[in-house]
Amino acid sequence: MAKNKEAGDDRRVGAVKKRSQIKNKLTGTWTKRDDKTGKFLDVKADKKPFKGVRKKVKAAAKPTAAKKSAAKKAPAKKVVKRVVKKAPARKTAAKKR
Repeated sequence: MAKNKEAGDDRRVGAVKKRSQIKNKLTGTWTKRDDKTGKFLDVKADKKPFKGVRKKVKAAAKPTAAKKSAAKKAPAKKVVKRVVKKAPARKTAAKKR
């Protein structure tokens, strides 16, 4: 079993808590974020991930069987908006003589 070394040796044993990292698809770098607030903390300079930080991988959403069968059975209906024109307001003020 691993043990913590003496204090001040700048080493960590175990994973970093309350943090995660996400890979940026555009640049290919890893971004560290705080799980509690959702703020981005740091971006890695190279393409390697941070050590000891949990990775969050976004899974591609797969359509369920019910959604597939429903989409095949009934095509989507067009929504038609009705435009209602208001009649001009009548002047009701009586003229004084």
